Amino acid sequence: MGRFVIRRLLQSGVVLLGVTLVVFLLLQLVPGDPVRVALGTRFDPQTYEALRARAGLDRPLVVQYLSYLGNALTGDLGVSFRSGRPVTSIVLERLPATLSLAATAVAFAVLVAFPLGVLSAMRSGSLLDHAARVFSQFGVSVPDFWMGIMGILLFAGVLGWLPPSGYVPITEDPARWASHVVLPAVTVGLVTASILTRFIRSSVLEVLSEDYVRTAEAKGLRARVVIMRHVLRNALIPVVTVVAVQLASLLGGVIVIEVLFAWPGVGRLTYDAVQARDYPVLQGAVLLVAALFLLTNLLVDVLYARLDPRISVR
Repeated sequence: MGRFVIRRLLQSGVVLLGVTLVVFLLLQLVPGDPVRVALGTRFDPQTYEALRARAGLDRPLVVQYLSYLGNALTGDLGVSFRSGRPVTSIVLERLPATLSLAATAVAFAVLVAFPLGVLSAMRSGSLLDHAARVFSQFGVSVPDFWMGIMGILLFAGVLGWLPPSGYVPITEDPARWASHVVLPAVTVGLVTASILTRFIRSSVLEVLSEDYVRTAEAKGLRARVVIMRHVLRNALIPVVTVVAVQLASLLGGVIVIEVLFAWPGVGRLTYDAVQARDYPVLQGAVLLVAALFLLTNLLVDVLYARLDPRISVR
């Protein structure tokens, strides 16, 4: 296991290297001068040249990339063109908001999808099964921003139960954090739950048709024992992959939802960086998202071996 983890970490380092190169090259193709945009109405030729020199934009592209890469290895992702603050600090400040939103949304999705998907498979063809399939199709088809707007209109505008937007750190006031996170988390969680419900139903149905399940039932084992020991444990393997992919996507920031609910996460940071041509912040946000994806995939591979002893990691 230790060798596997070390090897995967080395492979992840190579992938991150490729990400930095691709992002750097793509940003060179984006029209517009980031320093000129950052100065705005305060444009002055001398200030402009000084800022370009400070950011290293007056050097050849190869030198710029190697310099960025060398600094990134030490944790220095550069300085924001817009605010002048270190990019590392900016990104890490936004990360807790994204983590709290992603964790809450995935928890809500699992709590909804797991029992719904299992019961739908156990009662295939019933009214509950049809309702679960309609819910799954609805969640996949309806845009999340539309559900977010409807949630704001109903729970914030009409009923007045929840705030329409904003963010309060959980460490500052857990109650206010919970009231602010409900709408965006449920909006994102409904989409995730609809996807998970479909996968859980399909996975459980596939396992229910296996010979060892019929053998367990023929031995007279109680239905609860058959489901818990034989069905769910084997059906969870593909579901874990879907949950991990959804979590990694949310950790990257749900840009539309974060902008809609004024949630100060990584997704909104990326959106603002694109709008302001703040390339260092954009590079830092993309690098963070890629690292979170790789870390999540590594954890899933390790979890596979725990769920199924037949799977070995070497």
